[in-house]
Formats: sequence, structure tokens, C-alpha cells
Amino acid sequence: MKKIIKNGTLINENKVFKAHIIIEDQFITDIIPLGELTESMLQGAEIIDAANQFVIPGVIDDQVHFREPGLTHKGDIAEGSRAAAAGGVTSFMDMPNVIPPTTTLDLLKEKQEIAARNSLVNYSFYLGATSDNLNEIKQVDTSTTCGIKVFMGSSTGNMLVDNIQSLEKIFAESPLLIATHCEDTPTIARNLNFYKEKFGDDIPPYCHPLIRSREACFKSSSLACELASKYNTRLHLLHLSTAEELTLLEKARNEGKNITGEVCVHHLWFNDSAYKNKGNFVRWNPAIKTELDRQALLKAVNEGLIHVIATDHAPHTIQEKSGNYIKAASGGPMIQHSLPVMLELAERGETTLATVVERMCHAPADLFKIEKRGYLRKGYKADISLFKKEKWTVEKENILYKCGWSPLEDSTLSYQITTTLVNGNIVYQNGQFNHTVKGELLRFNH
Repeated sequence: MKKIIKNGTLINENKVFKAHIIIEDQFITDIIPLGELTESMLQGAEIIDAANQFVIPGVIDDQVHFREPGLTHKGDIAEGSRAAAAGGVTSFMDMPNVIPPTTTLDLLKEKQEIAARNSLVNYSFYLGATSDNLNEIKQVDTSTTCGIKVFMGSSTGNMLVDNIQSLEKIFAESPLLIATHCEDTPTIARNLNFYKEKFGDDIPPYCHPLIRSREACFKSSSLACELASKYNTRLHLLHLSTAEELTLLEKARNEGKNITGEVCVHHLWFNDSAYKNKGNFVRWNPAIKTELDRQALLKAVNEGLIHVIATDHAPHTIQEKSGNYIKAASGGPMIQHSLPVMLELAERGETTLATVVERMCHAPADLFKIEKRGYLRKGYKADISLFKKEKWTVEKENILYKCGWSPLEDSTLSYQITTTLVNGNIVYQNGQFNHTVKGELLRFNH
């Protein structure tokens, strides 16, 4: 059925303008200036009134942990995709550290099949690297797989790849973009032993960025960049958290290397003062660091040195986040709130609406070479999010995560997501979900 998004304020390709969008058969077929919409165009169309609303391409989140299979007490693909839709996110790329880890092509296919049945939004999955699965990596379908995930720091199971010979082979022979988690494990272990000797098991939460230190991040990120430069690898540094790591992106840019960086919403919203009140509930790996780091990361976003803003959405139960430092889990749920948080930073003057759209919609589509998504353009899939300026507060009653909490509780935000379309279908509108349609497997032109 034809749909028309009427009278919206579009934010697209660094322009803000009023227009109508015509959608047919999953695609944007036209974008029409105000005053040029005719009665014949309106005939038989479903009208979405976007007056006093902003209209943007759907957000593409290149890093989520939806916890399926094996960890579904925390979250799952159905629940995660619902929260995504409510947050204006129309596509996600999910990480391999589940049970069993997604380190074979058969397990990758199983996750795709789960998403085909249950995901409200579009999806892709990383294949996880290990020290001994290079043959799987080399045979991966590059048209349907977003990338290879390499944990170059503390990880669970056999997914920590810290053997230099294994890393060299992966960087030399991967047919896909390599996305890295960079924290140097020996550095972290030394720091943890120091604080255990000082505090025992009751290490204060504020020590987290001192244990998962800036030195640990920089050392590991530097190694990743060295390997990528040596083998001309397409490298994407995930969840950068320090000012020092930005120098690696500057160097790569100056040398013409194909190395990009991502920052997560929580590293742009919080600084290390949050540990005082929120404790382990703002504990992520890599850790939230100083206000100077937050400001440096924001500056890099605004200047285009950092390319992508994502969430690292990683739910844990309240019980798993509670207790002493040694036992508490790292990670938190963010996908329902990532776009409203970035819009709030724009409202505060720390970034702009056009920059938010560039880093959350356009850049992920470009960097991962996603087919026909990430822009409001004729011939592109109609993945579209609408939002309005209206204050609301994050409270337990409006949190959609299975884990039942958010690190943003009691935060008042200035913009609300009203409508989310995926492939031309309304999947979320004013608190209601349409479960009769499902998202699609993303396709890539690697």
C-alpha cells in the first residue's frame, strides 16, 4: 500500500527542510517539496501526518548484544528489536559472544534464522574470530555478514584472540571488515591485582576506569592499527573511550589507511563522576572515563574524526549488576534511548541534529556498504524514524528492556520517538507495535 509521510521536517545529508515522502512497495519513490503534492498523489494512500515532527533515516546500530542464543534471561532478539523500534533504530548488527559463541558459519546461519522469525527491524550478525577458525572466516558470505569481530582484550570462552600469530593471520586474510574490542588483558590483570590488594573484593566502582585503564585501551588499539596498516586491513575500532585513541584515527587518516572509529552513546553522555551515584550500573567495558575524554570524543564526532555512534547495547539483570566489583557484570541496555540521548546533546548545543543523523544513519550505511539504506533517497528502502520535541522522563514504567532497568532512569529528555517504519511498514507508532511484519537480513556491497 502506498504511504505518504506528509508535512515533515526532514534531516538528511546535512540539510533540514520540509517535504513529503512517498513510499511504495518498501521503497521511497519520491520526496516532494511542500506545495507540490497533488490530489492524484494522495489518492488511495495511507497518510502519516508528520506536521511538527522531524523525519530522518532509521538509525543503524553497528554494535548490539541481544543475548540470543544462550543468555535469553537477559534479553533476546524479539525483545531487543522491539526496544530498537521504539528508539527509532531500524537496523542492528549483533555480536557473537553468546552461548555457543557465533564462531562457525552454521551458528551464524542459526542466528539469522532466529531473527527472520522474531526481529521487528533489519538485522545482521558478526562472525566471531578465534585463534583457530580462520577457515570459517575465509568462507563467510560477504553479502550478508557485516564483519568479523575480534576481541583483542578480556573476553569469555575461546573468543579472546591475543596470540600475535593468530592475529596476524586474521588481519591478513579476513575478507571482511574487522571490528575490534581493544583492551590489553595483561595491563588490566596487573591493575586488578593492585586494587584487590588495596580493597579486597570490595573495590569501589570508581576504580573501574583505573583497572580497565586508558593505557590498556591505547596499547590494544595501537596494536590493531599496526596490524591493519601492515596488511591493509579494513579496520573498525569499536567503542573508543579515550582522547589518546583519537590520535590513532588522525594518524590513519593522514596516511590514507582504511581505519574508522566508533563511539558509544554512554561515553558521550556520562563521565566518571557517574560512578558515585550509579555505581556498577554505569560499568561498561571499555570504562567511562573523564570529562576531558567525553569532550574529546564529542569533538571528534562533530569534526568527523569519529565516524559512527552506536550503543554496545548489552543488557544484564539487576542481580548481575549488583553486588561487589569482582562479581558485577559490565554492560548496560541503551538501544531504546540512544537516539533521544543524542538528540538531547544536540538540544544542549554539544552537537547538531544533522551530525546525529550523519553519525547514526548515514555513516554506518556507508562504512559497512549496506545496500540502499541509511538515507532518505528515491530508490532506497523506507527505513524511517519520526520524532517530536516533547519532554519525557525515563522511568521503569516506560522501559522496554527485559532486564527491567536503564542507566538513564530519572533523566529527562527533550525529544520523543513517535513512529518507526522498517521497509515501508509501520512497526512502532505512539507506544504500539506491529508484530505482523518482520525486518530483513541486511545486504552488503563489500
